[in-house]
Amino acid sequence: MKKNSYRLSYVFAPFGIIMAEKESLTQTVAELVESPGGQILIDVKEFLISKIKYIVGIFILGVIIGFPLTKSVISWLIDPSRLPDDVNIIVITPVEYILLQFHIATSLGAFMVMLYLFFVAVWRGLGNDSVKQRIAELNLRLPSVGPTVILTLLSILGLAIGGLIYSWELLTPMILQYLTDDAQNAGLSTEWRLSGYVGFIVSLALASVIGFQSPVATLLVLRMGVLERKQIRGYRRHIWFTAFLLGALLSPPDPLSLFLVALPVVVLFEFALILDSITRRG
Repeated sequence: MKKNSYRLSYVFAPFGIIMAEKESLTQTVAELVESPGGQILIDVKEFLISKIKYIVGIFILGVIIGFPLTKSVISWLIDPSRLPDDVNIIVITPVEYILLQFHIATSLGAFMVMLYLFFVAVWRGLGNDSVKQRIAELNLRLPSVGPTVILTLLSILGLAIGGLIYSWELLTPMILQYLTDDAQNAGLSTEWRLSGYVGFIVSLALASVIGFQSPVATLLVLRMGVLERKQIRGYRRHIWFTAFLLGALLSPPDPLSLFLVALPVVVLFEFALILDSITRRG
């Protein structure tokens, strides 16, 4: 009997371990849900469910507004004066043009939804008890609503415009000319697919807009007390590497695009560190 009981305990021991692990996992999940972070996720879920009609309505409105404008936008982008010499824009499928129009219109709708969610999240999030508790736990120093917030928003807008200007006036023409000359020197004809050409320009513009926000992100991290200046300087090489990695992800797959997208990020990051050291000590 003792041998049988030992055998049974040996056989069922793994099941006991599994049940204990399940109970431990269940308890851990329950603790996470009850924590401020878990409550924030629950509040976000409830908010999205309650506002789903507004989100869908804003998206549809963006598509309705954007679709009639796409023809003018595409015509403006493929104007011969904006193309390198001996370059032709072509479509290779009957529905490529209308699909591109729809893609641009849906992108506008998604952008409007993101703006709506951002402003509502900021407005309601600052008054949410779970968010306040989480901020207190992290010991973050949030700026009060006033000149600092206004200056931050203006800086974000100004840097975004600067990124667009940099992309359109310098980055895009230089890269297009370089790629065109490279192909023509190899004896190839330069005929670009419409969707590929527009996507190329948009990816460069988006990468520049995001990259130009590096000084705002750096200063916010410093002023909110997330990291100290010495700590950021200690991770300088990692930040530089991350900038080039993001440049590779956001820009077209050629070395020149990578360098020209990542370089402003690094320069503006270093400028933010210098500005922080001038405006305050520590």
